Amino acid sequence: MEFSTLTTASLHTLKTPALAVGVFQDGVLSEAADALDQAASGALRAIVKAEFDAAPGSCLPVHAPAGIAASRVILLGLGAQDHYKAAVHARAQAALAAYCARAGVAGTVSTLAAIACPDSSMTDRARAAARAAAAAAYRYDATFSKPRPAPKLRTFALHVGRGQAAQAREGLRQGGAIGAGMNLARTLGDLPPNVCTPTYLGKTARDLARQFKTLKAEVLDQRKIEALKMGSFLSVARGSAEPPAFIVLRHTPSARPAGKHAPVVLVGKGITFDSGGISIKPGPAMDEMKFDMCGAASVLGTMRAIAELDLPHEVIGIVPSCENLPSGTANKPGDIVTSMSGQTIEILNTDAEGRLILCDALTYAERFKPAAVIDIATLTGACVIALGHVNSGLFSQDEDLAQALLAAGREALDPAWRMPLEDAYQDQLKSNFADMANIGGRPAGSVTAACFLSRFAGKYPWAHLDIAGTAWNEGKDKGATGRPVPLLVQYLLDRAGSR
Repeated sequence: MEFSTLTTASLHTLKTPALAVGVFQDGVLSEAADALDQAASGALRAIVKAEFDAAPGSCLPVHAPAGIAASRVILLGLGAQDHYKAAVHARAQAALAAYCARAGVAGTVSTLAAIACPDSSMTDRARAAARAAAAAAYRYDATFSKPRPAPKLRTFALHVGRGQAAQAREGLRQGGAIGAGMNLARTLGDLPPNVCTPTYLGKTARDLARQFKTLKAEVLDQRKIEALKMGSFLSVARGSAEPPAFIVLRHTPSARPAGKHAPVVLVGKGITFDSGGISIKPGPAMDEMKFDMCGAASVLGTMRAIAELDLPHEVIGIVPSCENLPSGTANKPGDIVTSMSGQTIEILNTDAEGRLILCDALTYAERFKPAAVIDIATLTGACVIALGHVNSGLFSQDEDLAQALLAAGREALDPAWRMPLEDAYQDQLKSNFADMANIGGRPAGSVTAACFLSRFAGKYPWAHLDIAGTAWNEGKDKGATGRPVPLLVQYLLDRAGSR
């Protein structure tokens, strides 16, 4: 999609398939809407009064209005003016993009970014607009016999003041890259598990490295994983005929900043299908366990975004990937395995497998002497019970890292909520036969899962994002969401000073 900015003063003369303006409740028109209304001799204000309540996210197209060159004017509801915030702006831009995709509109101009918003900058608003357009353009058609019609939306422009154009262009650049990264993550999540295997994820990493010069991919096979003594990871993989893959995707900026900068490492859980193993899951909705690799997908999507942006700091993505299936070679409750760190683990439940592959990846990350490590995983149903589908769960004992991630989530409109990680919860992981058990019982299940991971992340600042409630939608809208790519990219942009 082509993103651009326009600064012409005469909105009514713009020839475009669609021109979007904001309307507040109680009939209050935005500056752009008022200008168009004057050109249309009051026609827009009359329509608003008669049939448009301007509720947040509402949308009303007005075709061929007299006195206006645009083929249609799209009225977008912004709610009450004194409650107008970044989230309402983003919702309106999403409504515009969704309408354009649904109506077969090829190009649109939006005036919303020019409306001042107390909790966002022009760059923020432009970024949200580009993200919305990219999301509306997403169509999954990889496994249909006939391709589904793709949206015709090809151009998306923001109408802003001349002094705002540079910030808007930067926001569009960032938002376009984030949107592309989210769409990659969504595609990987939506693919069926017989297609999106560990081998396929490895191929995706290699394809990204061919596409972007700043990326370098390495995919370790079973023999190399064995040589690293990743006994915990391999114990999960051995239940499946699909070979495991340990993926390392490294972004090295084209222009390194002055001085030494330790890399940030992102670790994504890559269970491409999770049956639960011997501790098998119930049959209903088990198909959704193809989404258990959405942590891996979000890492690959984030790496794609920062490569397109050529982020000026080094970032390393790590993805341990395998299937979790029941078989004669699968883990059994009561088995004890030795992790790469040398710590032993009693497996009390084979459906708590994500932490078994992540723990070895966290140990592997030590070699990079990282500035921070963030793991991302659809780890626990308990996190869904605690937080639902709005916030991702954030666990960290590093105050600076936790606050930076929370702030990035707020700015990116991809929120996280900080969960407890006190040492007192560690007692639930005690085992009579190994250094630790892989589960701590039903109480505080998401917390004890994070406590388990913390035992392998003591040599660097570390945070854990449990995205079990935010990585995909259920029901009629079933599909991957692409979260938390926006949060992760925003965090990395903030670290690089590119706000």
